[in-house]
This record gives sequence, C-alpha cells and structure tokens, in this order.
Amino acid sequence: MSSRFTIVTDTAFPPERLFAVSLDVDAHVASMAASRERAIGGVTAGTIGLGETVTWRAWHFGVPWTMTSAITALEEGVRFVDEQMRGPFRLFRHVHVFEPHGTGSRMIDEIELAAPVLGAIAERLVLVPYLRRLIRRRNAHLLRQLSASGGWGERAD
Repeated sequence: MSSRFTIVTDTAFPPERLFAVSLDVDAHVASMAASRERAIGGVTAGTIGLGETVTWRAWHFGVPWTMTSAITALEEGVRFVDEQMRGPFRLFRHVHVFEPHGTGSRMIDEIELAAPVLGAIAERLVLVPYLRRLIRRRNAHLLRQLSASGGWGERAD
C-alpha cells in the first residue's frame, strides 16, 4: 500500500525554465535550507540528468535522514521522474510535469510514497501533510529564484 498526492503550481514562466531549475541540485539545496539539506554523493552540484543519482542528507522531524535518488525518466522540457534508490521510505517516487498553461506554465508534482513503519497511518497523519508543505515551499523558492534572475535560471546570490 502507498499514498499519493499531487501539487499543481501555475506560473508565468515557460515550462522549459521550470524544468531546468527543477533539475538543478544547487537550486534544490537552496530551497531546502530549513531542513539543512545538502547533496553529499553522486551529482552534488549543477544539473542532474537521466540515470544519474544524488545522495541527500537532511534533518526532518529532528532526525538526520539520508536518501539516494535517481533520475529514472526524462523527457526534455516536459517531464522527469526521481525515485528513491536507498533511504527511509519503502517507496518514494516523484513525477515532475511541466506544461504550457495560459501565458505561462503549470508545474505538476505527483508524489507516491510508502512509509517505512505504521503504513497508511503514518502516511496520512504525518508524511503526506509534511511533504505537501515541503514541496510547496520548494516550488515557491524556485519561482522566487527565477524571478530574481530574470527568469533565465541563473542563480540569484
């Protein structure tokens, strides 16, 4: 058994810009500053690509977590999938979709996860609400970063 949820973010930026910043390890690290997340293995800076992995180290719920993810599917400018290879979940799969919408685009995050303990109870009461907030915070940070850089994806220091 697993839990799923979707977050939809509408933005003025074109899909290809959102796609690029979403694959940027440095942008992800900056978006997760509150959890002290950093890349400690695999691709640790710049853009991650198909078949590549990154190992993350972060603090969640007052506990250090380590998770290795791989980009298991990638359709340039449109969609990519990252999946946990090793880590705290029985299953963690994040599908990122980018599509034109109005004069900008829509970024869709589809998350599927399975808790390591307490199954559906832990997922519904703790993990899904926590991860929803985390993904929304990440997306807001990415949009602020694009706005600060004029939308071209350069880092705003």
